[in-house]
Amino acid sequence: MSGACANPRFFLPPLSAEMILNDPETPVGGNPNGDVTIVSFFDYNCPFCKRTVAPLNAVLASDGNVRHVYKDWPILAQSSVYGAKLALAAKFQDRYEDALMGIEGSRVPEERMRQALEGVGFDMTALETEANRRDAEITTLLQRNNSQAEGLGLQGTPVFLIGPFLVASALDEDGFRQVVADAREAS
Repeated sequence: MSGACANPRFFLPPLSAEMILNDPETPVGGNPNGDVTIVSFFDYNCPFCKRTVAPLNAVLASDGNVRHVYKDWPILAQSSVYGAKLALAAKFQDRYEDALMGIEGSRVPEERMRQALEGVGFDMTALETEANRRDAEITTLLQRNNSQAEGLGLQGTPVFLIGPFLVASALDEDGFRQVVADAREAS
């Protein structure tokens, strides 16, 4: 066979619940064996995403039986891509970090992202070296996340898949607790 159509890299993988929930390259937090999974599609420049971090972390800590799948979806700015690549590079150092969500505002410049990561103890030279070394893997994961988001028809961030529910809203702690309870009841 010849021609571009014969090259399998031009074909996107089919959208599947398995890849969304269990992509081996995607960071996972909370209880990896939890009875409810929350999948978060987010961008480090999204102020609404940032509002959900503390409430979601509170639910993860107090519930103890919720699995959290992080879907970096850098769609708002070029610095979003930079932040996602650094966060995912940190995963390869056994330390996926949401420190970038603590930076106030949107359109956060790369220098403020570096400062935030240094502030939680990262050696930026080592982290950026890891990001560059793993660039192909990280870029492929970000492309997969984007394909999944587009396949789901997502329009922006934040979006949470909680059990069978798709929630395109910045939930507070009570909101997360309610949807987790609803997901448990639905299963």
